[in-house]
Amino acid sequence: MDMRMLMKQAQQMQAKMAKAQEELEGKEVTAEVGGGQVKVVMNGKHRLKSIEIAPESLDPDDIEFLQDLIVAAVNEGAKNVDAMVEREMGSVTGGMNIPGMNLPGMG
Repeated sequence: MDMRMLMKQAQQMQAKMAKAQEELEGKEVTAEVGGGQVKVVMNGKHRLKSIEIAPESLDPDDIEFLQDLIVAAVNEGAKNVDAMVEREMGSVTGGMNIPGMNLPGMG
């Protein structure tokens, strides 16, 4: 392959990745913890879209338990987003790890 062909392929891959990154904002993942006591929905850009708390989780004498559930649900949601992003980007790049092509906020 000559250099022009490589550059053209790189540009095509970059365009596909940009489109995939844009589409990730519209995709959502769900995480539930505590047997469904707390459920969060996050989009592919790590934005929290919604949170549901089961009424039976509201114990004024144990607020810390609910706080822990919320933290765990958000962290699980973020982990699910990372897995989704990895799958989506892997399908675009053919599994190649391309420096500088990660989403902001990914580490």
